[in-house]
Amino acid sequence: MKILLLCFFTFFGFNGFSQNNSLGKSDPAAKVILDNVSAKFKTYKTVTANFTLTITNGSDQVQGSKKGVVYMKGSKYKVDVSDQVMYSDGSNIWTFDKSANEVQITKFDPNSNTITPQKMFTNFYDKDFLYKLNGETRKSGKTIQEIELTPVDKTKTFFKVLVEVDKSSKNILSTKVFDKNGNRYVYTVTSMKVNSNLPDSLFVFNAKNYPGVEVVDLR
Repeated sequence: MKILLLCFFTFFGFNGFSQNNSLGKSDPAAKVILDNVSAKFKTYKTVTANFTLTITNGSDQVQGSKKGVVYMKGSKYKVDVSDQVMYSDGSNIWTFDKSANEVQITKFDPNSNTITPQKMFTNFYDKDFLYKLNGETRKSGKTIQEIELTPVDKTKTFFKVLVEVDKSSKNILSTKVFDKNGNRYVYTVTSMKVNSNLPDSLFVFNAKNYPGVEVVDLR
């Protein structure tokens, strides 16, 4: 249970490291772009983003692909990927396995290093990565800025992350994670809607809607 959602949330794996200058310095131009992305995202009251996760091997052969949608409102979020759904109302986290009809409930700790969808669009890069701007390209009429991030902690299971940013909208379009086992995990935002009305009930798992659901309360 939770393998795909855990992959979605934990590939960055915050550790609270301070940037070690002995490993090199980050590119100021890349920081400006990332700071602009973070600032723009923080202006949104709500976000609904459809995305795809594609897994390839070192030869770029597709090993699997999933579609999903993420909803965000303040500290609340809901991520729906295939047969797995994760809800958080800012206090609790529900992880629901549709095929097993089982939900696990844990307490959300804002002081922990747990990654959330909101963090993935904001200042996740400040302490845990060195980063540089690889350049700009044109795709589908858009100017794309590619930023390469390298984790400070070399024990991570991945060694590089490429982030594509739409220069005009200042939104992240895709994130490609290079795992040390040779796999590549590509998260691509296919559409995004902001500032729509999302009710608070969207971010709470309602057991009444799933007769017979097994509840595993780990709080």
